[in-house]
Amino acid sequence: MEFVLCYSTEYTFLDYNILTGFILATAALAVSPGPDNIFVLTLSMANGRKYGLAVVAGLMTGCLVHATLLAFGVSEIIKRSDTLFWAIKVFGALYLLYLAFMVFREGSGIELSKGGTTTLKLSELFKKGFWMNVLNPKVTIFFLAFFPGFLFSDTLNTVVQFYVLALLFIVVSSLIFGGIAIAAGSISNYITKTPRVGLFFKWLQIVVFVGIAVYLLIS
Repeated sequence: MEFVLCYSTEYTFLDYNILTGFILATAALAVSPGPDNIFVLTLSMANGRKYGLAVVAGLMTGCLVHATLLAFGVSEIIKRSDTLFWAIKVFGALYLLYLAFMVFREGSGIELSKGGTTTLKLSELFKKGFWMNVLNPKVTIFFLAFFPGFLFSDTLNTVVQFYVLALLFIVVSSLIFGGIAIAAGSISNYITKTPRVGLFFKWLQIVVFVGIAVYLLIS
């Protein structure tokens, strides 16, 4: 599906199929257990939902830093060379395939460890989530691998497109991570009492990573 916005004599084409695919991929990634959402889950279980939500807010704010670096850095590359941009997409696909392989090598279990009651303030937990995200180079690499393949307009400024994708990523991830924090108790009980859940999420991650990698190569 394509949507056309008209500004005087200029036309901006937005491909909503690409945006929908990006939202679905983001949701699948957010649901799949990883260091961030497992941390939110265990913290909420041990200390209460508001502590988990504080970390979620910090994590999502940190995403804006990576999005800004990506938007201005990659946009400049796109202006300079189509070949370089193609190379970035190939790198992204290879990196996602590597992530899929690493998940395949891991066990299928999901380990949850409840910590003691925290004495940290909500503001300190927000900062912890923020710096966990900003200082993690893997997030930068992941954004570089994930976002460029979902540019959704041939005419709209690429910086604007990257920020739109970042906003969608943050909104979707916040909803899912926030839901995890709020429902921490019941989610943890279900995960620990259902061994097949870990195996399901393991293969969900693999399918998502491989699917995005293939999309990057053929888009």
